[in-house]
Amino acid sequence: MRTFLLLAAFAVCACGSASPAAAPEYGYRIVHTYPHDPLAFTQGLVYHDGYLYEGTGLEEQSGIRKVKLETGEVLRRRAIPNQYFGEGIVIWKDRLLELTWKAEKGFLYDLLSFEPKGEFHYPGEGWGLTTDGRRIVMSDGTAQLRFWNPDSLQETGRITVTDEGRPIAELNELEWVKGEVYANVWQTDRIARIDPKTGSVTGWIDLKGLLPPQDYTELTDVLNGIAYDAKGDRLFVTGKRWPKLFEIKLVKK
Repeated sequence: MRTFLLLAAFAVCACGSASPAAAPEYGYRIVHTYPHDPLAFTQGLVYHDGYLYEGTGLEEQSGIRKVKLETGEVLRRRAIPNQYFGEGIVIWKDRLLELTWKAEKGFLYDLLSFEPKGEFHYPGEGWGLTTDGRRIVMSDGTAQLRFWNPDSLQETGRITVTDEGRPIAELNELEWVKGEVYANVWQTDRIARIDPKTGSVTGWIDLKGLLPPQDYTELTDVLNGIAYDAKGDRLFVTGKRWPKLFEIKLVKK
């Protein structure tokens, strides 16, 4: 009996300490391909009211733009001062917010005119932005996501993103999709699907091979840029200096 009890106790202990289950993997099916400016160093991407809004990076090249999805035509643009490296963007009400990489400063613009409406500040690096409709979510290149009050732009909390207990660093461009945060992982072809309550990765999207080899040039850089059309249930992805933007459907592996 004593041996049975010891074995039962061990089994309970082993079950309680079991590792988290591996997150499922997804591939993709291309639904449509759109033209994209091959010189746009994409840092942030948002779909809003039928148009794409894009934030671009690099010193002396950074800015924001409104883009016609179907043709890639830039309808409106505004550069930021040359010393700043532009990063992620998000739309909140009638404003567009843009991060910068290392300056600990962001810019506010009128959404319709792109006229400057102020600046804001945050500690550390700025990488990606999105919103769940109540809060703004920010990435900073680490495994953490920050949450902001969208009106005061003050931080209200953070979570650490993990997969099977392992922190996932270098989270980059963000998008809110059906209750999850999608995040590009810098220098990879993968997007993490993240539970915003726990920080756990609920799935991985593998976009390897999305841009055909014949479309690569010496300027082509990494996958970066996720936008979601909630009304049409359309998911768009692109990369830094990619000549194409893709509408995709996820396919579970």
